[in-house]
Amino acid sequence: MMKDDFQNEDDKIQEKLKQKTWNEIRTNDSWAIFKIMSEFVNGYESMARIGPCVSIFGSARTKPDDKYYLLAEKIAYKISKAGYGVITGGGPGIMEAGNKGAHNGGGTSVGLNIELPFEQHFNPFIDKDKNLNFDYFFVRKVMFVKYSQGFIVMPGGFGTLDELFEAMTLIQTKKIGKFPIILVGSEFWSGLLDWVKTVMIEREKTVSAEDMNLIKVVDTEDEVVEALDNFYKKYNLSPNF
Repeated sequence: MMKDDFQNEDDKIQEKLKQKTWNEIRTNDSWAIFKIMSEFVNGYESMARIGPCVSIFGSARTKPDDKYYLLAEKIAYKISKAGYGVITGGGPGIMEAGNKGAHNGGGTSVGLNIELPFEQHFNPFIDKDKNLNFDYFFVRKVMFVKYSQGFIVMPGGFGTLDELFEAMTLIQTKKIGKFPIILVGSEFWSGLLDWVKTVMIEREKTVSAEDMNLIKVVDTEDEVVEALDNFYKKYNLSPNF
């Protein structure tokens, strides 16, 4: 990061820390409520027309020649052929791979974009009428959970981990119904899962051992489709029910 970048960041922090009057705070918050409501209404109306899909999460930084990009593309293609629509965060990297695979497979390809100062821009493989934009992360996250028949979690960063652990928490606390959470890439996820087992479960006992049953770890596109199909056959449901 250059010196000018640090100075710009300092200016932004100082601007945020400036004392606002109560009237300014109240006015800003009131208008924010309307903006939040409009995002929820638009999201619900748009996603209700699309119907349930499978969400694919992963890093925006993954390059098109990366093995996980190529695998995400294969997974999306295969699950679209199996009758599942695909939802991604709409950006580059793994998200682009997911939309590309769904597009090439002739399936539903949805993008839930978020306005960010870096990294995020919508990819060209989203269906033209299924490209939604959000300012608020929490509204966007509600759309993922409400309209997902399953989460496919590819290697990613903090955002990917955020989505993974929120889904597990909501299922664990029975705030939402159970659906399949599939981690792709045992090499990538093994360290995290070992830490959860040895530290959180065995040593600190902050998590129950049975909570690990909420997730399944796989390495191939065929295993992903099999995991999805087995889950829904168990409950006598079909894709996009």
